[in-house]
Amino acid sequence: MLNTYASYQLITRDIDKSLNRVQKQPLVDRETKYYLENITKVKSIDEFVKNDRLFKYAMKAFGLEDMAYAKAFMVKALKEGVSDPNSFANKLTDKRYAEFVKAFNFAAYGEQATVYNMAQQLATQNYATQVKIDGIDPNSDAVKAETNYYLANIVKVTSIDGLLSNDRLYQYAMKAFGLSTSDFSKEDMRKMLEGGVRDTKSLANKSDNTRLKAFVTAYNFEALGESATTYNAAQQPATAKYFRQTLEEDAGKDNEGVRLALYFQRKAPTITSFYQILGDTALSQVVRTMLGLPDSFAQTDIDKQAQYLEKRLKISDFSDPKALDKLLTRFTTMWEMDNPSTTEQTSLSVLFQPVEYGVSTNLMLAIQKMKR
Repeated sequence: MLNTYASYQLITRDIDKSLNRVQKQPLVDRETKYYLENITKVKSIDEFVKNDRLFKYAMKAFGLEDMAYAKAFMVKALKEGVSDPNSFANKLTDKRYAEFVKAFNFAAYGEQATVYNMAQQLATQNYATQVKIDGIDPNSDAVKAETNYYLANIVKVTSIDGLLSNDRLYQYAMKAFGLSTSDFSKEDMRKMLEGGVRDTKSLANKSDNTRLKAFVTAYNFEALGESATTYNAAQQPATAKYFRQTLEEDAGKDNEGVRLALYFQRKAPTITSFYQILGDTALSQVVRTMLGLPDSFAQTDIDKQAQYLEKRLKISDFSDPKALDKLLTRFTTMWEMDNPSTTEQTSLSVLFQPVEYGVSTNLMLAIQKMKR
């Protein structure tokens, strides 16, 4: 049997290959096909939660499988949405609920929630608004013809070049966001699109023209690549998340340490404070293990815990692949020492446990002080 470190490395060495194996599992394949064939037919929150098969798939995708029974709770979260910072989902400490509601955003998009794509629905809605401003009836044959052409062809566009090279699509898109082709050259728009909106210093984000940012956000090739014009939070991301959750669960059946390492690897780039770690049971367990901290550490004052972690770790390391790999190598090594996969590993861990990973007398005294 492989030890924790070797098992983790085997999975992450080619994560896409590992996820592909999960995707091909008969049960996963069957449930995913059902989900994709039926989620787009759902037009309301009630329809969503009443279809147990769809709802459970969605809940598992966001790591909320254990809460799939709490439908009234989820209905409340979905009805209030995430636009208001004081909404039910936003006020919950566990941010997975807000992520779930954002993906199935019935509060914002109504019956379009499961098919909503900014380059499709938002663009056509904006176009209708713009033609009204020009004094043209949105229901006129000319407007309908342009919109039908746009919707039939925008989904075929898989790159910035594809959008810019089709004048009819490009002009429709520009008009939809109130931008004039005479004010901005295609080269200008190419640079805007290439910069995207993830970087606060990108051209679109630095521009005073908010319509430019809206355009780049809608045609987000920089972040979404060739799926930019078909990307839907209730479809592709949900299935990708479902595969990842299944991968982690499968790994956990053989070795809980591997599941924890995979979970930490997935969440690490989103960590911006040590309080996020302390508020997540799995993340905090990984950190305690990699630092050689006893479980009693979790019972001390949370501010003291955060201060201690700040001295031992750097938040920036979580978004640095090389630094993160070192941290998880330490975790999997420490986990194996405490939870050996084989009897041989048990004896080796006793003989060769590094002093740096142990709990020093000074640390124990510090923890006692925290308790007081």
